[in-house]
Amino acid sequence: MRLVIGLDCSTTACKAIAFDPQGRAVAEGRASLPLEMPQPAWHEQPAESWWRAAQQALLAVTRQIDPSCLAALAISIQRETFVVTDAAGQALRPAMVWMDERSRAILPRLAAEYGSERFHQEAGKPLSANLVPGKLAWLRAHEPEVFAATRRVLDVHAFLAGRLTGQYVTSWGCADPTGLFDMRSNQWNWTLIEALGLDPACLPTAVAPGELVATVSSAAAQLTGLPVGLPLIAGLGDGQSAGLGVNITQPGDAYLNLGTAVVSGSVSTRYLTDPAFRTHYSAARDTYFLETVLLGGTYTISWLIQRFSTPDSPPLTAGQSPEDAMEEQAARLPPGAQGLLLVPYWNSAMNPYWDPGASGVIVGWRGHHGLAHLYRAILEGIAYEQHLATSGVEAATGQTIERYIAVGGGARSPLWRQILADVTGKPILRADVTEASALGAGILAAWGAGWYADLPAAAQAMAPVPTHICSPDPERHDSYQEIYQQVYRHLFPTLQPYLDRLTALAEKDRFFGN
Repeated sequence: MRLVIGLDCSTTACKAIAFDPQGRAVAEGRASLPLEMPQPAWHEQPAESWWRAAQQALLAVTRQIDPSCLAALAISIQRETFVVTDAAGQALRPAMVWMDERSRAILPRLAAEYGSERFHQEAGKPLSANLVPGKLAWLRAHEPEVFAATRRVLDVHAFLAGRLTGQYVTSWGCADPTGLFDMRSNQWNWTLIEALGLDPACLPTAVAPGELVATVSSAAAQLTGLPVGLPLIAGLGDGQSAGLGVNITQPGDAYLNLGTAVVSGSVSTRYLTDPAFRTHYSAARDTYFLETVLLGGTYTISWLIQRFSTPDSPPLTAGQSPEDAMEEQAARLPPGAQGLLLVPYWNSAMNPYWDPGASGVIVGWRGHHGLAHLYRAILEGIAYEQHLATSGVEAATGQTIERYIAVGGGARSPLWRQILADVTGKPILRADVTEASALGAGILAAWGAGWYADLPAAAQAMAPVPTHICSPDPERHDSYQEIYQQVYRHLFPTLQPYLDRLTALAEKDRFFGN
């Protein structure tokens, strides 16, 4: 038996899965990761927890298989998360996680000094609080001793590669999400790095996805059960890796992750930048991943269930979750939730507005509305927002996206899939894979190991063909288009200045206290 391992180090867990040449999971291990919030809007992790969790996950896999069958290993990582270390790779402080927003106040000055449009063209994405440059500027201003002692700035891929092989190497597809990489020249943005006050030698070596990083050391082999000399293949950020895991390798299809955030990505053969999306590297050389992100996905649904479930909420049958009960009631309502409309910016707005002060909007309230109406309005609002995002990608590329391949917890909802199909007018295919990011890493490992002639062939062989399809209903699509064209797409731009002002007032504690 020939096997590869996809190691997915995400925000809350590290998962290792051994795959055969058909993409079937043969063995699996996982370990949780702590997530700390020492102050509001701060999110941190001990970097060593990545390595401890990777050891546990890899050991669980290698104990279930014959390790001599392994051909290669590749890594998928949580993007934008980074740690500063000394020369030996020991963390000087906890890692700053991608959702950390402590740098928000610094961004206007950084944008003015460097140039926001220049940054966007070089990095492939607008300057925002989730990216690394603002956090490095914050570190220089607020923890100068740590900043002065920094000898390495490592994303999760480079940190784990250092522990596995002794070589601090990352992938272009893991480096570009940091915002420190110049995607036009396929190298670190040395001008920006020096402007931030960093020694360029702090950055790890960056290679193209699918290239050999190094081989597993004897010390790492003892801790993980991996064979000494096993090739480590350069991986991707978890979003691009998940796209590869559902066989998104050519223009025309879009990956759609219905998770805590709703993330969609499609492949372009040209390097493009636009406020409608953020640009990443895709898996294959000379291709790019155009990605849209809505931060309030299933997060918004969980918010509704947790904050508004009452003794009068729908009764549950055996084995039924509150979400299932709410969905059952919402499915009986007509398209449009009887006049209730929601803009799902519960966690600010990324594309196309890039507004950290944005907040959610609910309009159309009447006395007959209840929780089921609000639940359906959330599902419809997210679908409207995805339609807005995809329309922006299509306008910028001139390429029609024909269908979505859906993954994530929300993809299990028949109602949500149907609403998405009806609003966007595109078929929704549910992928038959639960760990798409790990599978994407496994596909890269298989390609790097020489199992397949090219990456599309590897994805075709290993990514299962979706079998669940939701097709749009023409009549419902027409109804939703009326709401979208006449109301939804105008709603947030009209209210935006007032919402931003309200956010500014709230942050001064004028209304809400401490």
